[in-house]
Amino acid sequence: MPQAEIIAAGAVVVRKPGEVLLVHRPRYDDWSFPKGKLDRGEHVTACAVREVAEETGLDIRLGRPLERQHYFVNGRDKRVHYWIGRAVSDTDVSGYRPNDEIDAVAWVSYAEAAALLTHSRDRDTLAEAVGVAEKTHTLIVLRHANARSRSRWRTDDRFRPLLATGDVQARHAVGVLAAYDVRRLVSSPSTRCVTTLVPYADATDRTIHTVPVMSEEEATPAGVADVVHQLLAAGRRTVLCTHRPVLPDVFRALGVDDPGLEPGELLVAHHRNGQVVATEIWLLR
Repeated sequence: MPQAEIIAAGAVVVRKPGEVLLVHRPRYDDWSFPKGKLDRGEHVTACAVREVAEETGLDIRLGRPLERQHYFVNGRDKRVHYWIGRAVSDTDVSGYRPNDEIDAVAWVSYAEAAALLTHSRDRDTLAEAVGVAEKTHTLIVLRHANARSRSRWRTDDRFRPLLATGDVQARHAVGVLAAYDVRRLVSSPSTRCVTTLVPYADATDRTIHTVPVMSEEEATPAGVADVVHQLLAAGRRTVLCTHRPVLPDVFRALGVDDPGLEPGELLVAHHRNGQVVATEIWLLR
C-alpha cells in the first residue's frame, strides 16, 4: 500500500536590504529555509509560522505564496508549502541557541544564500522569492462557517446561528488568520458571520467591525465595491466575512474571478498599490 504523502510548510523570510534567513541542519549538514512537517490537525499556514518560530526564534507573518516544492524522501512523496515571510517584531537572531536540529541561523544576502543553499530546489525557490519580494498587503475574504439551514430557521434570517461544524471551522480560523497577522476584522452584522470571527477576535483581543452593506439584506454592488476599495486603499491586514450572494460583488471589486467559496472557505488576496498580485484559497476544517 502506498504511504501517505508527507506535507510540510515553511517560509522564505526576508528583510531589507535584500537579506534572507537560512538555517543549518547538522543532521544533514545542509543550509535550507526553516520548515517542518504538520502536526495532527494543523493547517499548513499555521505550520509554516510555527516552524519558523521553533527553528529561528522569530515570529513572522505570511506574505504571498511561492511555488510548492515536490520531491521524494525515502520513496515517499513530500510536498512543502512556502510563502514569503516577514518578521512581526525584532529580526535579531544573535541570541539563538544551537541545538541538535538547528545549529546555526543567519541573515545573509540573496547572493550569499544562493551560494550557501545545499539543494537546487531551494535555490529555485530563492530565485522565485527574490523576484516577488516587494511588500504586499493582505485582504482575506471569508464566507461564513457552516450555519443552520435557511429552510429550517423560522425567525429572522439575520440571527441564524452556526452549526456545531461551523463552530469547529470558526475555531480553526484562528490559526489561519494569525498566520497572516490579521489586524482588522470586518463583517456582515448577521450572527453567522460575526460568530465565525469571534474566536479570532477573542484570541487576539480585537474588535469586529460590522458593516450593514456587507449583509444579504442591505448589500448593493456599489456599496460592496466601496467597502472593498476602502479596505484595499487602507492597506491593513484585514479579514472580511460575508455571505455567498454578496461574494460575487466582492470579487468583482477585487478584480479576481469568483471561486465559488464553500461555507468556511476563504480567499487570501495579496495586493500592492490597489492591485491583487496573488491569491490562495483555503477551506477551514
